[in-house]
Amino acid sequence: MQKERICSATDIPDNGMKTYEIKGVKVLVANAGECFYAYQGLCPHQDVCLDEGYFDGSVLTCHQHLWQWDIRTGEAMGLAEAPLEKYEVEVSDGELFVVQSSALKAVEMLKDVSAATLSRLEQLAKREEYDEGAVVYEVNDPTDDLYVLESGRVEFTIGREDRTRLAGFMLRKGEVFGWAALLEQSPRRIAKAICHEKSVLLRIDGGAMLEVLEADPASGLVVMRRLSELIARHMSGPQNG
Repeated sequence: MQKERICSATDIPDNGMKTYEIKGVKVLVANAGECFYAYQGLCPHQDVCLDEGYFDGSVLTCHQHLWQWDIRTGEAMGLAEAPLEKYEVEVSDGELFVVQSSALKAVEMLKDVSAATLSRLEQLAKREEYDEGAVVYEVNDPTDDLYVLESGRVEFTIGREDRTRLAGFMLRKGEVFGWAALLEQSPRRIAKAICHEKSVLLRIDGGAMLEVLEADPASGLVVMRRLSELIARHMSGPQNG
């Protein structure tokens, strides 16, 4: 985990909030009177800056479409369909520090795996930075690794040469792609992955990840069930393998 100073405690008034940028990632810090909380700075709906919304000391509301979250937990309320990514906040000598955890903790597929297994997967993950326009993999490349998006955006194209077309979606933080690395029957990529903007990815060797999951059958079963659900969701459209 990375610990970063973000501001002085006095910079944020009671029941107030401000957004700061940490290594290219927008982080919202809110003062609930007795406690400070930190979350992703952009609404998970349409990337609206959350500090332009409303905060009454307990509920955060995005002004664009009125999505709301419990400031203590980041859990969705009312119309909101997704929680906020939460960061640990430390206060030391009047200064606020944010502890940014691994993006693996935001991966839906890895929720409910044991702490020991998640820790082993974090050790496998290699953090890589890509410039805007960089190609992560091409069609027909081997499916050795899968990726988790830590920051930035990745989009996909299908086809070759002058017959390519956009796959119709982009991924955001905590989403997995290249998951064909976990499938024995999918040795080659079927899409091209391109960074839509400067991005940070966690790359995990698929074979090594399978070994970790095999050593913890309960966690492995959870992951493979969620992987099957992910594949099912993409059956009617392009996949990001």
